[in-house]
Amino acid sequence: MIVGQIGNFLAYNMAPAVIVTPLGALGVLFGAVLASWILKEHLNILGKLGYLLCCCGSVVLIIHAPKTETVTSAPEFEERLTDPVLLTYALLVLLLLIVLIVWLAPAHGTSNIMVYVAICSLLGSFTVPSSKGLGLVAQDVFGGGSSSDGTLVLFLGLLGTLTFSILIQFMFINKALECFSSNMFEAIYYVTFTSTVILASAVLFKEWTALTIIDSLAMLCGLTTVFVGVGLLHISHEALLTWKQEEARVKID
Repeated sequence: MIVGQIGNFLAYNMAPAVIVTPLGALGVLFGAVLASWILKEHLNILGKLGYLLCCCGSVVLIIHAPKTETVTSAPEFEERLTDPVLLTYALLVLLLLIVLIVWLAPAHGTSNIMVYVAICSLLGSFTVPSSKGLGLVAQDVFGGGSSSDGTLVLFLGLLGTLTFSILIQFMFINKALECFSSNMFEAIYYVTFTSTVILASAVLFKEWTALTIIDSLAMLCGLTTVFVGVGLLHISHEALLTWKQEEARVKID
């Protein structure tokens, strides 16, 4: 998992977040393949259809995603952090997280899966932009560039935000897995996490401004296809669907 997170960190600093985050669905695919191979879990028609939809959606995302970064240096990143729209969005997310963690999680966390899912997903609004910002700022701090005290403070602030957000995410993911099915949690969490990360990246990096209307619609179609594919892949663990009626009766018996 540590190696995987390092890979995610490098990917966020080499490509727009709007393409890196949805491609996390490939991790779900590899997990399902390994479960079918090592744990001998049966993969029915719904699961195979989920595979196909995830692959098709990922290809559409790769073709139509932004090809260039809108923020390529630490000064540009610092300027974006002072955007009133971003500050308003970050404040609203922070207030919502406080309400969820302090009030809703103790009262309804164990009975409503969306409470823990919402907490973990909203924290993605801080983890992913922090990861991308760290890569930009680190070039000036450690690369011998024109760094200053303000740049170092920004680097430490981003590092602290990333660490704190990841720790809280892990804590609530563990709580959710103690109370709910992992298949159901992973499917819902992937969809909501991807949605919030793309929204936060759009507000901060404005990556969608580089897309045409056709590319934007294609990206939305690709995202929807991946979401449906992930959902089918996880539903397939609970559903019973075969080509022959006799097969289904035997398995039920």
